[in-house]
Amino acid sequence: MDQLFSFDQLRSFTRDVFLKIGCSQAHAELASEVLVSADLRGVDSHGVARLSGYIRLWEAGRINPTPDIRIVHETPSTAVVDGDGGLGLVVAPYAMQVAIDKATNVGTGWVSVKHSNHFGIAGYHAMKALEHDMIGMAMTNASPLVAPTFAKERMLGTNPIAVAIPAGEQPAFVADFATTTAANGKLEILQRKEQEAPTGWVQDKTGNASTNPNELKSGGALLPLGGDRDHGSHKGYCLGAVVDIFSAVLSGANYGPWAPPFVSFLPLPPDPVGEGLGHFFGAMRVDAFRPADEFKGHMDTWIKRFRNTTPVDEAQPVLIPGDPEREMAAERINSGIPLLLPVVKDLKEVAAKFALDF
Repeated sequence: MDQLFSFDQLRSFTRDVFLKIGCSQAHAELASEVLVSADLRGVDSHGVARLSGYIRLWEAGRINPTPDIRIVHETPSTAVVDGDGGLGLVVAPYAMQVAIDKATNVGTGWVSVKHSNHFGIAGYHAMKALEHDMIGMAMTNASPLVAPTFAKERMLGTNPIAVAIPAGEQPAFVADFATTTAANGKLEILQRKEQEAPTGWVQDKTGNASTNPNELKSGGALLPLGGDRDHGSHKGYCLGAVVDIFSAVLSGANYGPWAPPFVSFLPLPPDPVGEGLGHFFGAMRVDAFRPADEFKGHMDTWIKRFRNTTPVDEAQPVLIPGDPEREMAAERINSGIPLLLPVVKDLKEVAAKFALDF
């Protein structure tokens, strides 16, 4: 049975863990907020279940707890940020703020990042633009676990894309999705639950469809969004490739099969083509296109009309991107965040490592 924890409990614990590895107070507070926000929004695969993974990367010398995050190249509307090997949970908010600042000054801001690490959920970063009546975008490349359409070799990451668009009276439109049929974290959840994966999520090392959630450990691969060519996997492959190029080829990070793995037990590629993982962020001032209130009023109209679309089944109404996560956050902030017992066990081991209470 799952155990329930409050948002504040998990945020406080993760903050203390990040302090133990040498992060500053400000960075520890920020990293814990970003990480636990994933659990709050129901994206359990990217929340505290990944904390031990960050710690193992730090132990392997692949995370710098005191990075000198800085802009290394810029124009009025663009920048390249060097994360100095820091936690992506800290590097990404810095870069998103640069994009927002540039958008404030010139209408739009675009920032590509190199030398970073896993940055949590993309939606957290894109949503930062909403506070400024801006449209936010966030994407990142990731460990190569995905085989392109027609391939057996793992070449791309799950490479998520998030877009956050402000509205007026209606909740914001927030699309946050991997460019694979399922993110690797979803397989990890199935492993903990000892359940099979749906067809179309993974293939074995020979390229045949599989329902084994442990397939990646045997040389298999995740599949692009669509699952196979007949169901449009070439489109998912294209989306993942765009994220890889914007995040890494554009910034000077490692791309494709050279992207560093999230798991510490796998060696880094011996012939890197860049530095660390890459991200890409965008911010666009709504009033750079039309008056913000006018736009948000029309977004309200758009959202209400789509939400009232005639459903196939009355029991399942049509959703707006961001609805499930927003509703989950409202529920979990009150009732608590459920953690699977294997995750609780993992966090207790992290606590013991640093002489903390959990």
